Amino acid sequence: MMNIDRAGFIGLGNMGGRMTRRLVEAGIAVRGYDTERERAAAAGAQAAASLREVAEYGDVVLLSLPDSRVVEAVAEGRDGLLDHCRAGQTVIDLSTSAVTSTRRLHGLFKARGVAYIDAGISGGAAAAEKGALTLMVGGDAAAIEAVQWVFRPFAAKVVNMGDSGAGHTAKLLNNFLNAVSLAATAEVMVAAKKAGLDLHSLLEVLNSSSGVNFATLNRFPKIVDGDYLEGGLTSRLMIKDVVLYTDLTHELGVASLNAAGPLASFGLAGALGYGDKISNRVVDAIGDISGGVRLYDAGSTPEGGQK
Repeated sequence: MMNIDRAGFIGLGNMGGRMTRRLVEAGIAVRGYDTERERAAAAGAQAAASLREVAEYGDVVLLSLPDSRVVEAVAEGRDGLLDHCRAGQTVIDLSTSAVTSTRRLHGLFKARGVAYIDAGISGGAAAAEKGALTLMVGGDAAAIEAVQWVFRPFAAKVVNMGDSGAGHTAKLLNNFLNAVSLAATAEVMVAAKKAGLDLHSLLEVLNSSSGVNFATLNRFPKIVDGDYLEGGLTSRLMIKDVVLYTDLTHELGVASLNAAGPLASFGLAGALGYGDKISNRVVDAIGDISGGVRLYDAGSTPEGGQK
């Protein structure tokens, strides 16, 4: 019988820390590991001194890490999870990982009697804090069903996408559309500013017209009033996700005709010093090379906005 009172969590950064906090608030004891040790206490978890300690603590171990390279190091490195896992455990990778890597790790853990679930997440930091994330998961159906209790505190929707790798595949497809819409909307908003349009009025039009997207609905109504919604996915990580998407389409034999736009936009953001800032700052990067445009004028308060 799986112990549903405690879990291990590796990677307690921007998203992992918030998900850990939700687990703790739900009454689940969490033993957390991060290279920045103080993050465990900040998330309400018990700090683990090693990966081994996390592996030995919970029947379920969750990972929220920057990329496949780090996931592989945690799983396969010396004194990593594969050295200390035990039959009957479940490892859940909440990272945005390369699908080929995910499937390979699934096989390695399966050989040790451990279920390996890939769980792409969507919703960002705000949804994580509210417990309103969407999860797209891949792996053994029975294993996924058995860990619904650990998803429940931080996810409002959990969709089983299929076998191993299906969750991370869906995540890359979603993130690519996110990157395209954010980069394109940023460009449009800079153009609107230079054209002298009222940005609130334009967003009202876009959000009732065919140009509507997540960025017009949820990001730019805040950005035009000076709130960049700090704390979310950075431009550097956005580029990483788009590159993973192009790798995936290459493996599938699908022509990737629309990746150049977001790669150029977020690449520009990185080159101009916004790489480690929230990806919404891509609008400032585009503004920089368009004559120093900023959507929000700190010297005035637009009607309906907040100074």
